[in-house]
Amino acid sequence: MPTRRETLAASAALTGGALLSAAPSAAADPRVTPERAAAVSDRRSGTTIALTHATVLGAGADHTVLVHDGRITRTGRSAEVPVPSGATVYDLTGKYIVPGGLVESHVHNNGPEDVLPPLFPLNGVTAVREMWGRPVHHEWRDKVRAGELLGPRWVIAGSIIDGSPSLWAGDLEERVVEVTDAPSARRAVRGTKASGADFVKVYSRLTPEAYEAIADESRRQGLRYAGHCPDTLPIARASDAGQQSIEHLHALLLATSARESEIRRAMAKVRIDPATGTSFERYASWFRQVHAVEWRAVQTYDVGRARALFDRLAANGTRVVPTLTVHHSLERTDQLPYDSPEFAYLPGWMTGEWPTVWSALTAGRTARDTARIHRIYEHRLRLVAELHRAGVQLLAGTDTGTGYAVPGFSLHHELELLAEAGLPTRDVLRAATTAPARMLGLPADRADLLVLDADPRTDVRHTRRIDSVLVAGRYLDRAERLRLLSDVARAAAASEPPATGGAAPHVCAH
Repeated sequence: MPTRRETLAASAALTGGALLSAAPSAAADPRVTPERAAAVSDRRSGTTIALTHATVLGAGADHTVLVHDGRITRTGRSAEVPVPSGATVYDLTGKYIVPGGLVESHVHNNGPEDVLPPLFPLNGVTAVREMWGRPVHHEWRDKVRAGELLGPRWVIAGSIIDGSPSLWAGDLEERVVEVTDAPSARRAVRGTKASGADFVKVYSRLTPEAYEAIADESRRQGLRYAGHCPDTLPIARASDAGQQSIEHLHALLLATSARESEIRRAMAKVRIDPATGTSFERYASWFRQVHAVEWRAVQTYDVGRARALFDRLAANGTRVVPTLTVHHSLERTDQLPYDSPEFAYLPGWMTGEWPTVWSALTAGRTARDTARIHRIYEHRLRLVAELHRAGVQLLAGTDTGTGYAVPGFSLHHELELLAEAGLPTRDVLRAATTAPARMLGLPADRADLLVLDADPRTDVRHTRRIDSVLVAGRYLDRAERLRLLSDVARAAAASEPPATGGAAPHVCAH
């Protein structure tokens, strides 16, 4: 077997590539015997898997990848990589390997264990960043690591840390930590670390004093922090303080107005009453108020101000996760996929509440309001293009957990929206592969791969043309993957809502 140095060198060729090398056109289907098609590797069994004659993005055509004990041990031209005796061989002639698989940088999972976790790897998503961590996510991660549950690698936030009153105060207060000053903010960070979370999640209603205390205490505790840029804090200040990523495009839109001071005063007047209605109803009220402020920001957009800010974000290494998927579903409701076949993979009690949630969020919109909101969405696409031109690292995340976004499937939609915003295909792919893998510190030799029937570098929609997936050393060939998807659909159809009445609706786009 190769040395550790050789292993890492081989993996670097896979995970560190720019996904740019030229590749031939797709050819015939892989020549896999029925016996091999039925085989599923066990990462703990010592079995070696050989994926031969594939085009490896970032490495080249006609390559072989060897996997042993859940690690990639060697990759190279098929003529130069001998297949070990006894290895399980999959001939991937005409196929394209995406090293590391896809990474989803913004999810919220709350639902059945036999439905949600498997949907990610079955759609080629081998790692996710959970943005509102709870004990169940740690349980799932432990089961995945133990081989007891099919799921992605999980990087998990702590509970949301927000100001008071939080947008989610009241009936969800057990999942939100409200802070009012520097001492309570520091305690919240220490609590996040004690919970076993991987990073701190900051939110919209934090005061500058509390935010800066979180930034300082996170550094002291050796934790990263990410999330929303608070309404009262300039983005440049959050970037300078070291926030790892800024989620969504709301704060960026406000910060690029020529009248930012006026915009921020308007934001300061937005009010929520924690004693009125449910947390979701309060959020919907806040959401409607903010759209009016956003429209004013769009009308006063300042190109020079935007360029200066985006250059600063790029220099600081601050990432942005646009979550176009959720912006699109909330702001282009005329394009919602009300009858998507993807919904069959979620319980009816989950998908059934989406129309009610969306009605609450969009209630009272006039024709003029709708036209303005469409313009706001188009402006968001422009911001994404300008962030990219400025060299800001964009990461693909969907806010899955919000309505009309199905785990795993939704990331492919996000890639198409990033392409629609004007990103070159190679950079769209980076936003879901090498860029988030580096940010999250995923192992270089992890045995995660996505195998496609067509080259995604020629058309990003080809990421949906999945042949097979390797997740943590377990190879799911085409037949196994389709069988497992059918199992998920059956589990979803049989799922009953929790005794509390179902998963709480979630929207995180602002």
